[in-house]
Amino acid sequence: MESVTRFIEKKLSERAGNSSLRRLTSSKNLIDFCSNDYLGFARSQHLKSLIEDHLKQHPSYQTGATGSRLISGNDDFTERLESEIALFHHAEAALIFNSGYDANLGLFSSLPQRGDTVILDELIHASIIDGARLSHANRYTFKHNDLNSLEDKLKLAKGNIFVGVESIYSMDGDEAPLRDIIRLTEKYSAALIIDEAHATGIFGKNGRGLVEHYDLSEKVFARTITFGKALGCHGAAVIGSVELRKYLVNFARSFIFSTAASFYTHLSVSMAYKHLLESDLSSIHQKINLFTEHSAEIPSFIKSRSPIQSLVIQGNDRAKKMAANLQTKGFDLRAILHPTVPSGKERLRICLHTFNSDKEITDLIKAIKETL
Repeated sequence: MESVTRFIEKKLSERAGNSSLRRLTSSKNLIDFCSNDYLGFARSQHLKSLIEDHLKQHPSYQTGATGSRLISGNDDFTERLESEIALFHHAEAALIFNSGYDANLGLFSSLPQRGDTVILDELIHASIIDGARLSHANRYTFKHNDLNSLEDKLKLAKGNIFVGVESIYSMDGDEAPLRDIIRLTEKYSAALIIDEAHATGIFGKNGRGLVEHYDLSEKVFARTITFGKALGCHGAAVIGSVELRKYLVNFARSFIFSTAASFYTHLSVSMAYKHLLESDLSSIHQKINLFTEHSAEIPSFIKSRSPIQSLVIQGNDRAKKMAANLQTKGFDLRAILHPTVPSGKERLRICLHTFNSDKEITDLIKAIKETL
């Protein structure tokens, strides 16, 4: 046991030595520029009222699901919700997972088999990387959004081929060239899987996502939709064919061996979709346009038309110091450090929300200019 303790201490010391040690913190009375609550749903009194009103229609609901979906944790409400989610996103079927991590882990670990090939964008989310590792398939990465690099890897692929991208990338906020990627996946008969975590609620009619925005749903094998960003709830769903849903129920271990989420969680998601249909999504894009217009002269911002605006500040120490400085001025934003992002690409990840006033946004940009 002592050797394990020494190993832990050594690894933590290494992290502290290069300024990458993670710590849990909580915000106090700061202006939110760091959460994924882009549409303000997590703080929405209207959404809370919808949930409370509908809870009254289910007075006997249980606080916990009591088991996995395959044992005691399934119910008609959840299956209806999955059908509604699939219909909303123009897919045949949906399967709910407890988190986006669980969804991607289950999908990418169960589908590709030994001898198959998984090709991922180099900036893909960790949940997809971890899922692909568990699959035992051959794995390649291609340079971020680089079509030539992707085609080079497709030429090397064997067996069933799976390509994984994010429609909106969680750290850079930029978007994948989906039409061009689909052209290549069709050319090489590859199944394209798209994580829509940061596009859901933001792009497409009624927030259906970037795939729907470009009318590409019939050309995509599967999508991951998460509820913890713009929808302000918790959980995720994989959407695709009826056969894919059946397959995941049988082979996705993160689904099979997890206690299901509570009825309250699933009701919250249902009401969030209802609220989304009632929402004016132009507001978030007005905030994005305001931010990009006023920050255009700051060259270190990664180009993005999403709520995620990342300012590259090279070095963990520099990024942390700048974040701390801006926090003292009342702005809640966080430094994203190596190894979460590549060395030299450390940054401040700024998230915009419908509840950020125009003055708060312009004041933040002014503070950034003064701090740089």
